[in-house]
Amino acid sequence: MAIMIALAGKPNAGKSTFFKAATLADVEIANYPFTTIKPNLGVSYVRTRCPCKELKTDCQKCTDGERFIAVELLDVAGLVPEAHKGKGLGNAFLDDMRQAQAIIHVVDASGSTDIEGNPVPVGSYDPLNDIKFLENEITMWMYGILNKNWVKISRKTTSAGGGRIEDVVAEQFAGLGITDIMARQALHELGLDSKSVVNWTEQDMIDLSDMLRHVSKPLVIAANKADIAPPENIKKLMGLEKDGYKVVPCSGGIELALRMAAKNNFIDYLPGDTDFKILNPEKLNAAQKAALDKMRDFIVKNGGTGIQKCLNTVVFDLLDYIVAYPVEDESKFSDKSGNVLPDAFLIKKGSNAKDLAYKVHTQIGDSFLFGVNARTKMRLGEKHELENNDIIKIVSTK
Repeated sequence: MAIMIALAGKPNAGKSTFFKAATLADVEIANYPFTTIKPNLGVSYVRTRCPCKELKTDCQKCTDGERFIAVELLDVAGLVPEAHKGKGLGNAFLDDMRQAQAIIHVVDASGSTDIEGNPVPVGSYDPLNDIKFLENEITMWMYGILNKNWVKISRKTTSAGGGRIEDVVAEQFAGLGITDIMARQALHELGLDSKSVVNWTEQDMIDLSDMLRHVSKPLVIAANKADIAPPENIKKLMGLEKDGYKVVPCSGGIELALRMAAKNNFIDYLPGDTDFKILNPEKLNAAQKAALDKMRDFIVKNGGTGIQKCLNTVVFDLLDYIVAYPVEDESKFSDKSGNVLPDAFLIKKGSNAKDLAYKVHTQIGDSFLFGVNARTKMRLGEKHELENNDIIKIVSTK
């Protein structure tokens, strides 16, 4: 299953610009709320250093030693206060993001849109107001699911031969990817595993929903429109990191402009680069040169536009994925046709060679015998934990 990341936030925060910049998909972008009504699903990429340079070999799947690995990106309808009660397009938003493994919360760091996404003067709205608002809407939506099925949950856990509470809770939230392990962890941390469900209060259910939101839908805050944001707004948003948040200042507008310029061969630029090269300066007019200079100032100062960093932070930091390269010829780091490092897979940290075999194909996983570390030529058992950028030959009976 591909990794799916949802772009969430209030209307007009720049989600669709972020989405288009990250995918180059053709989506509508406008300066009014609810531009996005139906969700947009596209393919974006995380960026990682390809081992080909280290191995001093040629690889056809990377660009200048950088490997881009596909993930799914979902741009959903904007969220407004009381969305969990159906206000705005809230129910649609919350249902659309069920399958997402993580969330990028796109916040208008410039303070140029109010709580419902209506345009206001730059700096006149405090973007900190948007943080708890989104979390609360997701929590209360999950609480609504729990509360709606409470009679069934109570009956299942208190009747003779009834199920374990963590199993019953996980069953109710199965569509959100919540497992019994997640439910058990949340119940234990709240002390609800030792409290009979008949004695649970409404606040207990809300607290459980909030804890399950936290463990099942981790998020990164994309402090968008950072190129026009007052410095104090960025400072306030970055201050959230002391509370455990991941915050990335970014500009979807600049990333989109740079990617379009690269697509049209005006500049040499890869997503995530901290600078770019103008290819034919004589073809640019004064206004275009000035615009590029301004964009260069931003990405040099901020270490990029922030869009690629948001994606990488979600996949590698929040979701704990690493990259592994399966090969068939361990001496040449290639497949049978001689293609060097033909595939790169995102696998969970802690995965082993057999897990990688299943990623390649179910039948290969079922018939797995052992793995071989292509660098060291050491044989790996199925319990051997893989490391980031490992190159593995999978030996199976198939």
